[in-house]
Formats: sequence, C-alpha cells, structure tokens
Amino acid sequence: MRLVMNGVVPVPLREKVENHKSGIWKQHLELNAGEYIFVQAPSGTGKTTLVHTLYGLRTDYEGSVQWGDTRITQASAGFLSELRTTGVSVIFQDMRLFPGLTAWENLQVKRELAGTVSEEQVSAWMERLGMSAKKQSLGSTLSYGEQQRIAIIRALLQPFRWLLMDEPFSHLDRNNRDKARQLILEVVQANNAGLLLADLDENEYFPYTKKLWL
Repeated sequence: MRLVMNGVVPVPLREKVENHKSGIWKQHLELNAGEYIFVQAPSGTGKTTLVHTLYGLRTDYEGSVQWGDTRITQASAGFLSELRTTGVSVIFQDMRLFPGLTAWENLQVKRELAGTVSEEQVSAWMERLGMSAKKQSLGSTLSYGEQQRIAIIRALLQPFRWLLMDEPFSHLDRNNRDKARQLILEVVQANNAGLLLADLDENEYFPYTKKLWL
C-alpha cells in the first residue's frame, strides 16, 4: 500500500514550517509498500503530528495524505476502520494503555479484536520483552518502560502493511531496546510490511531504505 503526501502543512505549525526546510512538510512524497523509513524530527517540528496525521487522527492540515487511492480526509468511516485494523498499526509516543486494565488485559483487548495472534504467542512475546511477571499489573502501575513494551506488543497483534512508530524506544535501556527492535523487525518481515519510525536523533535501529528530515 503506497503512501502519498502532497504539500502537507499542519495548520498549527504553519508559521514554523514556512521558516524551516523539511523533507516532508510542503513536499510531494511517495513511500512504497515495504520501505523502511526513518524520519529525524527535532523537537517542535511536528513528529507526533506527522504520525497522528498519517493515522487519520488529525485533519487540521493543508495539502493531502493518501493511502493507496484514498485521501484520508475524504475516506469513509468504513475505510478508516479497515485501514486501522488491517492496513496500518501504530506505536504511540504516549502509549495509550487502559490504566484500569492489567497488562495482559490491555493486550487481550487488541488480540481479540484482531483475531490473528494466539494467546500462546502473546505470552511468548511478553516473555521475550521481560514482561511475563507483569501480566496482572494494572496499566497505571507500570513504569514508562514497561508501558512502552506492552504498547509495542499491542501494535504487533494485528495484521498491517505499515507500522508507524513515534519514539518507540524512548523509555528503554539498550538491552530492552534491542529485544524490542528485533521482535518488531521479525513481525514486520512476517507481514511483508513497511515501517516508518520518527525520532529525535539519528539511529540505525532498522535497515532503513530512506531517511527524511522533518
């Protein structure tokens, strides 16, 4: 599934964008299925805005964002639902766990909706990321790093053709980051999917096919 951005300028960032050279804002950009994209985004340039825009959570922008043949701002509710359940998955910077549910329940909600990953697989992924002992811990009691690992697993529980990531490793030490990075890469490859990672600093977490500057 191809992603096309044409002349996109977030309205709240218009003045800043006009005075800032970007490889994304105001550009015509085509990203093809299976590409691994890194977006380096200094603070205040709209990294989270970009991820939310691509996911269809924000429409306060000029220009157009198109998944396949469909512009997000012209998409039906059915298209957006399908996009978010089989086309695009996302790891949000703020994790967005349900605080009153346990770590396991947060994953079960997504697993049951997607219906593509077994409970045994979820348990295995939790063990890989060192979260087995936290299954029954409420989301509100997890550390930021623990929340981040649960959010990563949750994003991998659905089929997707693109994985969007907003600072996915910001609360992880090197050991846990490497474990999470390897799991993400394996699942992305299994889905024959592409990925887009937005972060503050240059990195080589994945074998990027394209690097852009926000």
